[in-house]
Amino acid sequence: MGRIGVALDLGTSGFRGQAVDLDAGEIMATVITARHPLPGANVMDHLNFALEAGREIAHGLVVEAVNLVIIRLGVPLNNITRLAVCGNPIQLSLFEGIEIRDLAYAGERKKKLLGIKPPKRNAKKLPAADIAGLWLPANVAVYIPGAVKHEIGADALAMMVKSNILNTEAITLVTDYGTNAEMALKAGDKIFTGSCAAGPALEGQHVEFGMLAAPGAVHDVEAEKAGYRCLVLNEDMRSVSGDLVDLTASATLEEGSVKASGITGTGVVSIIYEGLKANLIRLPGIKTPSQKLHLGREVSFSQRDIVEAGKAIGAVRAGFITLAHAAGIRPGDITTAFMAGASGTYVNAGKALQVGLVPPGAQKIYQIGNTSLAMARDIVIEPEELWKLQELAQKLRANHCMFGESPVFERAYLLEMSLWGEGMPWDQYHRFSKIYKLPELISPNPNPEIKRLHDRDIPDPGRRGATYMDVVGYPRRVAFAGCTGCGACVDGCPEKALSLAAEGGAALSIRLDRCNGTACKRCEINCPEKVFKFDVNLYSR
Repeated sequence: MGRIGVALDLGTSGFRGQAVDLDAGEIMATVITARHPLPGANVMDHLNFALEAGREIAHGLVVEAVNLVIIRLGVPLNNITRLAVCGNPIQLSLFEGIEIRDLAYAGERKKKLLGIKPPKRNAKKLPAADIAGLWLPANVAVYIPGAVKHEIGADALAMMVKSNILNTEAITLVTDYGTNAEMALKAGDKIFTGSCAAGPALEGQHVEFGMLAAPGAVHDVEAEKAGYRCLVLNEDMRSVSGDLVDLTASATLEEGSVKASGITGTGVVSIIYEGLKANLIRLPGIKTPSQKLHLGREVSFSQRDIVEAGKAIGAVRAGFITLAHAAGIRPGDITTAFMAGASGTYVNAGKALQVGLVPPGAQKIYQIGNTSLAMARDIVIEPEELWKLQELAQKLRANHCMFGESPVFERAYLLEMSLWGEGMPWDQYHRFSKIYKLPELISPNPNPEIKRLHDRDIPDPGRRGATYMDVVGYPRRVAFAGCTGCGACVDGCPEKALSLAAEGGAALSIRLDRCNGTACKRCEINCPEKVFKFDVNLYSR
């Protein structure tokens, strides 16, 4: 076997890796993790975890997961000569093991008071020996792309390059949909960038029956004469016809070729669209006897799920409203939209437009796949791409919008939460939008031109196909003095991250990839003896 390169997309909801035969120029295999190795549901949770547990522990967990991905690719480690990673600045900083506190605090004065010296996040080539804990030969070249600014990093650059947004004349928005949604708006000769922690619902997480895009996931729902057809991903990650269902009851009207085991973020968008269209949803409630929408006997969608989805949809819409304001245009002036990432690939783009995930004036919508992994692969094959990305990053640093500091984003998101969480009527939404001096929202274009460039977010999984890692990293065993083994922490964990250890007694096993981390702590709250302490002892091996 000849030279091998490994490309990694360190995404907020999970990692994706590919082995590339550098001599033949062919993809050998793909590995996809079902979750991120760090506790938490979004990039800010990961950052908070790293601050609380310590950078070394967070780095160790990330590299541990990277090692497992590389092992599952099934290639000889000694044949690997290059490794390229792509992701946002937080994920890449955790991988490299460098300072992250500057990403947690926006104000320069605060950073100075804390003695924080922000590292230079420019493109770099390192030996694998410089990445602590990485199971690769010491001389393997590791390529890390640079960032634009703060939370806009290599993954955002990748979507701009792969969409060719820099060479378009139309007012265009490109968005990498996911737990952390990166956006870039081109208006005239300027590009405005931003990023928002949209929340996990767009990746099928924090939804009761949610899952990432994987075999068995409902990714779309289509109305038929006698009911609603579930479109499900098969073992090859292609869309096939699932069961015909009655949304109002847990009944299967007709068997499909693949059984649904859950619903992915794109399916969430679809079922919300169909529920609104059929008047089965009146925000934030569901007008069925069970107050759920059913996708057969095993999978359903609840009112709580609507609110979770609304957080994500609202953040994305507030994001492009904010960018439009910065550019001095209206969202309706954006005529072309590019959708990147797994969610951007599998979602029904027309339905996404109608529920608010795409600018309402979009006349053309392009679905372009996983651009972050594609860029990492480009760098592995042709390392000079790394320095081209660096040049682009330097050009884009002038027009970056910090959504966390933007009063425009704050007001727009407040309206979205009132709409999705409290059922604010649309006329009231528009009235307050005018009061807040936000750019006007028009009704969505009913007939956009939609082009899906790939039928899978990873068009070529390689000759060995794709492997899915449901367990990311190693479970930790913990014990607390005074613990009675009552199981209250286990029963109260919303993500089923805790279990009583197999050997019995008061020992617990915790899956960090399932844990919601510092944003939850129900384990600590629910402990009747108050001995469960959510601290770094949970993360050390």
